[in-house]
Amino acid sequence: MIVDDVWVTGGSINFDDRSFRLNDECNLNVLDKDFAAAQIRVFEADKARSKRLIPDEFRKRPWYLRAVENFSGLFRSVL
Repeated sequence: MIVDDVWVTGGSINFDDRSFRLNDECNLNVLDKDFAAAQIRVFEADKARSKRLIPDEFRKRPWYLRAVENFSGLFRSVL
């Protein structure tokens, strides 16, 4: 996350009980305009290479992908 083009925070913390209580997760916080500018450039480059997710296309994805997703969902409480 980049705030006001000067503060960057990144890491593995999610805002849920598992992250806060069970997992040893943390974020790195940097207050530096140059570092924030570099991270914005990285984000914009990633965004330029990304593909828009169209709801209709997502619904029409192959059955085997949906099967893998559903199977993986069985383990969501431990992932």
